[in-house]
Amino acid sequence: MARAPKYTLRASLEEKAGAVTRWWWVRHAPVPNPEGRCYGQFDKDCDVSNEALFKHQATLLPKGAVWYSSNLLRARKTAEYLGRAGAELGELVIDPDFAEQSFGEWQGLTYAEITAMPGNNHLFWLAPPEFRPPGGESFNDLRDRTVRSIERLTDKYRGRDIVATAHGGTIRAALAHAFNMHPEAAVRFEIDNVSITLIEHFEQADPAHAWKVAFTNYMPRQIVVAHGGSRA
Repeated sequence: MARAPKYTLRASLEEKAGAVTRWWWVRHAPVPNPEGRCYGQFDKDCDVSNEALFKHQATLLPKGAVWYSSNLLRARKTAEYLGRAGAELGELVIDPDFAEQSFGEWQGLTYAEITAMPGNNHLFWLAPPEFRPPGGESFNDLRDRTVRSIERLTDKYRGRDIVATAHGGTIRAALAHAFNMHPEAAVRFEIDNVSITLIEHFEQADPAHAWKVAFTNYMPRQIVVAHGGSRA
C-alpha cells in the first residue's frame, strides 16, 4: 500500500508562504593589496586565477537566474569568470547600489593609518557603522541603498533566483536586512572572496519574518589553501 506523503511543519509553512525569491550573493575575487590600503569604491582589479575555486562555486549557482553586479570592476569581472567557469550567465545588469561602502578621504590610506586615528579602533570594521568618514558614507548608508535595491528587485523578480556579485559590505548589509539585525552585529559576519551566501524571501509570509538565511560565506577552503591562500 502506498504511503501518504510525509509533510513536515517547515514544508507546510513554506508551502503557504507563496513564491520564494532566492538571492545568491557572491563576494568578488581577491584584490591584490600588498600595502594594506583601504580601497572602498576605488575601481580596483581582482585576481581570478583560482580556476578550481571558480569552477566549484559555479556549479552551486542556479540555472536560469537573473544576474546583477555592482558597478565596480572587481564585481563585474567575478561574474564574468563565474560564467567562464560554467555558471549560466546571461545578461549582467549593473546596479551601483550594490557597490562597496565609500570611505571617502580614507580611500588610499593604509589600514594602519586609519586605525591610528582617534575613535577608529573598531575590531571588525574600519569604524562604527554609524560613522561617516570625511567625504564618504557610513555602513548604515550602505545598508539603506542596498536594501532599496533588494526590495525593488525582490518585487520585480518574485519567485526567481537572483545572483548578485558584490562586496563584503554589501553582503553584510543584505544579512542585516534579512535578520532585521543591528548594523553593529552585521559587520561581524565573515564574508570571504568568492564565497556564496544564500538568502531567501517568502512572498506570503509575515513581513516581520519573510526572510530566511539558508547559509553564509560558503567557501571550499581546501581549494583556496591549495592555490596558496589562507585558511583565515
